[in-house]
Amino acid sequence: MREGLELALTRHGHRVRAVESGEQGLDRLRTDLPDVVVLDLMLPGMDGFEVCRRIRAVGEVPIIMLTARGDDMDVVAGLEAGADDYVVKPVQPRVLEARIGAVLRRIGRDQAELERHGDLTIDRAGLVVAKRGVPVSLAPTELRLLLELSGTPGRVHSRQQLLESVWEHGYFGDSRLVDACVQRLRAKIEDDSAAPVYVQTVRGFGYRFGPV
Repeated sequence: MREGLELALTRHGHRVRAVESGEQGLDRLRTDLPDVVVLDLMLPGMDGFEVCRRIRAVGEVPIIMLTARGDDMDVVAGLEAGADDYVVKPVQPRVLEARIGAVLRRIGRDQAELERHGDLTIDRAGLVVAKRGVPVSLAPTELRLLLELSGTPGRVHSRQQLLESVWEHGYFGDSRLVDACVQRLRAKIEDDSAAPVYVQTVRGFGYRFGPV
């Protein structure tokens, strides 16, 4: 599967560096930082969940995980470990290519203006977020979600709307992507993630930003 995906992605113009284990992947990341990590959860030795956690502990490179069909617990655990998106196996190269393209487009977007929301400062041009003057390290999907919500303070966004605008998923997107990303974002920008000020839940519908 690894060799097949490497060949398919190379044909689509990507420069691919494939490794056989999580340990090898972490070693490679020390010297060759990729634009996107495609991470299988079922690896020899160190499993994909631990690899994902270790990547997130030191960097914010986007992570797309590969998981077995129907393993909902694996999906949830992977998202909680810090993955930005997932694709089920057997992997269709065109599906993976579409998800990679969506991640790269999200990273490349920016909007002008420096915004202040309470203790948060958002530089949309520089894609920098600070809290009380201290930079906040956000993964690309977390940043995109914050930019989407903060762009229209007070407006309620459904999970499906966020899937389409942030993840570029169609109608059958998985709302767990949104909920897991919200939890990680709150942990970084809220004083108390259990009583959020910035990313607020609207029960039965979705999320809104503020008011602050």
